[in-house]
Amino acid sequence: MTVTVETLEKLERKITLTLPADVIQNEVTKRLKEVARKVKMDGFRPGKVPMSVVAQQYGYSVHYEVMNDKVGEAFASAANEAKLRVAGQPKITEKENSPEGQLAFDAVFEVYPEVKIGDLATAEVEKVSAEVTDAAIDRTLDILRKQRRSFAQRAQDQAAVDTDRVTIDFAGKIEGEAFEGGKAEGFQFIVGDGQMLKEFEDAVRGMKSGESKTFPLAFPAEYHGKDVAGKTADFLVTVNKIEAAHLPEVDEALAKSLGIAEGTVEALRADIKKNLEREVKQRLQARNKQAAMDALAAKAELDLPQSIVQSELDRLIEAARADLKQRGVKDAEKAPIPDDLFRPQAERRVRLGLVVAELVRASDLQAKPEQIKAHIEELAASYEKPADVVRWYTSDNRRMAEVEAIVIENNVTDLVLSKAKITDKVIGFDELMGQA
Repeated sequence: MTVTVETLEKLERKITLTLPADVIQNEVTKRLKEVARKVKMDGFRPGKVPMSVVAQQYGYSVHYEVMNDKVGEAFASAANEAKLRVAGQPKITEKENSPEGQLAFDAVFEVYPEVKIGDLATAEVEKVSAEVTDAAIDRTLDILRKQRRSFAQRAQDQAAVDTDRVTIDFAGKIEGEAFEGGKAEGFQFIVGDGQMLKEFEDAVRGMKSGESKTFPLAFPAEYHGKDVAGKTADFLVTVNKIEAAHLPEVDEALAKSLGIAEGTVEALRADIKKNLEREVKQRLQARNKQAAMDALAAKAELDLPQSIVQSELDRLIEAARADLKQRGVKDAEKAPIPDDLFRPQAERRVRLGLVVAELVRASDLQAKPEQIKAHIEELAASYEKPADVVRWYTSDNRRMAEVEAIVIENNVTDLVLSKAKITDKVIGFDELMGQA
């Protein structure tokens, strides 16, 4: 079979497909007979429904199904004959004035682009590193202590200070009118923890049990409560109880409560350091991988298949709607989300995916079984029962595919970093951890 491929624009191609009309009709007849043997209709015994009745009831759907199947097979055969790598789904339309006894269709589609990757030795990548310091371990210890803090009620004449837990009643009004969420009784918060707006904390700080105060509070314009955002409310607050926080000492008792078998402070700090180093390693890998991928994408030349971009765009929009639904947004599945909001992200993902695939093919960077095994074992190492985690991964093909994809990305990252011009940069622990 000779296939004529017409180039329309960049990656867009067109093939004209022709099918004998009798092939379509013979297949329709064959399938209708199969339906007739199984179909059940009132007034007829099974298998005895007249073909004319079956054709009237099911003819259109069967004809549509056969056309889809046969045209799809013809397109796949033509694309294979022409050695085309088809991107996305073709748009197939029936042509008018087909030759007698023939049905003709135009299939318009895109092909995958040629990807040209430039000299990676000229790429520039900033590679960051960071260390777990004693200060970072101390701050983590403080967090662990706060999670286990206890509270004791203060004397009546003692004022609320930062770290105290206060129990209050409050009522707010805007222009003399109460508003939703502006009133509560027996409400608790930690002074200085940032749970409340700054003006609210400033008003309560320094108050004593039994005291009341009225103060103005200006809601920020970007406040999550749209009804009060940008408005000023007058609040009446009454302090019912003030409790001072007590943090446990950093000693053997704390170590044991945190599951440290040795029960020593040294072992506790060593365990914290080990966990922080694991987190630092993961964040450094993610950040350096991103830098390597950006450098790789910048060195590549290719046209983007718009059908693939549109599919990725649709997926991102559906994910956004699902997120809105999970957050309780009404009619989230119908939320109008403009394409432009996610188009740059979709284009970047498609571009990077095509470039990475080409580099993996050209440089033989597929994930090796031992790499996959090592990655799973590393993931499992932070859990109490690593063997169970390993089984959880290896028992599911989808999860194994996700691990394989990560290993391939790591291989690509390693290759780019081995060839590119690297600028090493040491960053602080806080800076690294502040970036999710």
